[in-house]
Amino acid sequence: MPSASRRRPPPPHRRRAMLPTSSTLSVSAPTPPKPLYLRRSLIAAAAAALAVLLLLAAAYAPWRSDLPPPALLSRPAAPTARFYSFDLVREYPHDPDAFTQGLLYGGNDTLFESTGLYHRSSVRKVELPTGKVLVHHEMDGYMFGEGLTLLGDRLFQVTWLKNDGFIYDRHNFTKRKSFTHKMRDGWGLATDGKVLFGSDGTSKLYQMDPKSFEVMKMVTVKYQDNEVPFINELEYIDGEVWANVWQTDCIARVSPEDGQVLSWIFLHELRRNLWNSGNTVCQGNRIEQVRSCISIYIYI
Repeated sequence: MPSASRRRPPPPHRRRAMLPTSSTLSVSAPTPPKPLYLRRSLIAAAAAALAVLLLLAAAYAPWRSDLPPPALLSRPAAPTARFYSFDLVREYPHDPDAFTQGLLYGGNDTLFESTGLYHRSSVRKVELPTGKVLVHHEMDGYMFGEGLTLLGDRLFQVTWLKNDGFIYDRHNFTKRKSFTHKMRDGWGLATDGKVLFGSDGTSKLYQMDPKSFEVMKMVTVKYQDNEVPFINELEYIDGEVWANVWQTDCIARVSPEDGQVLSWIFLHELRRNLWNSGNTVCQGNRIEQVRSCISIYIYI
């Protein structure tokens, strides 16, 4: 599950106004207080300005990977909300040039991986302990690989900015065919063994028939009645859909029945540890095995 940005550039950096500095402190004579009606209008104007600043801060929050999603910032935590951290169990080598978009465990110490970027997208089978690429299928240059999931012996993959997807034989990547889905875009994929769960970068979570690719059900992901946009990579774990929220280091544990966020997992320490180690690459150079309630694999 990706935790870093890779689709849209962040908004331009906005400089903060700096207060003038001076070694001389000037003191002016006290002025008489303003009339009450003027003070009320000033207070109202200040409150309005503060509200605008808060709205701007909320609007830019998704672009800060060190901040939680705006839905978490807008209200106090619900009494029933649960928040989790993680234990780092193990670290594995990984191809630093792989722009990982989908990742899943394939059994027998192997991973299946979907990588992105135009002219560099691929589907791979990787040896987990060494990071060695065992099987590699290069996609057409105009395709940007995205989410990947395994259902039976078939690997399903979606592509960015398109309604096109591909199905691969897990044992032979040359045996493949294409399909068309009805999501707005292709971001994440997961399965419970019966249906395909998909995301398109909005707050929508889709359930699709793996044969016809018709949308069987669609829910809006919400936390305390606030929509959670930028739903990205997905995993299905113990009756929940675990969804990485793009541009944050958070995973939302979502009920597929109604889209409600049941709890959150915070992974900020993974990024902080990476920076502290002196590695300036925030994506694609390591595979982390993380234990929360169970073991999951996270690419950073």
